[in-house]
Amino acid sequence: MADLLGSILSSMEKPPSLGDQETRRKVREQAARLKKLQEQEKQQKVEFRKRMEKEVSGFIQDSGQIKKKFQPMNKLERSILHDVVEVAGLTSFSFGEDDECRYVMIFKKEFAPSDEELESYRRGEEWDPQKAEEKRKLKELAQQQEEEAAQQGPVVVSPASDYKDKYSHLIGKGAAKDAAHMLQANKTYGCVPVANKRDTRSIEEAMNEIRAKKRLRQSGEEFPPTS
Repeated sequence: MADLLGSILSSMEKPPSLGDQETRRKVREQAARLKKLQEQEKQQKVEFRKRMEKEVSGFIQDSGQIKKKFQPMNKLERSILHDVVEVAGLTSFSFGEDDECRYVMIFKKEFAPSDEELESYRRGEEWDPQKAEEKRKLKELAQQQEEEAAQQGPVVVSPASDYKDKYSHLIGKGAAKDAAHMLQANKTYGCVPVANKRDTRSIEEAMNEIRAKKRLRQSGEEFPPTS
């Protein structure tokens, strides 16, 4: 019996030490703080949603507004606003590169933005309907001109004047090819005719004169002038 009672007492949990009690107390306090923060965050979400619903409702009732731009928001706030806008039957888009600078724009269904308008907001530019209309008309005009040019076919370009007439004083009235065959070399260029050569002596006579001059130089005698 004593052995049974001893085994039961030994199997029972020992009372927590002072260190264990402090750890459990800190865990309970941390859990309480976390729960409080969660409740505060939930309350903030509810209040933010109510504020967005009020602004969206005012936008719908204002017939003079077709779009509305909100201040930059964080990701959670943008998500809530998109949800409110969808429930209200409107259209919304987020713009901006950095997450901290991203903002939401909402549009009434009947005034949904065009692709050109959305592209302008994505570039960080203001949308100007008048300039966009002028650009559209210019684009349509250019396209119309291209279609008309395609229907007319390729354009044949004719020279203002005939090159044969322009250079007739050089090549004559005949064809350039025929005129080229008739051209003759100018005697003042190229080969010199024999009649124009000054020295008409034969090779043998010229060699004899050279030998004679050489002998005279060696003997110191003066060479008589030739006729």
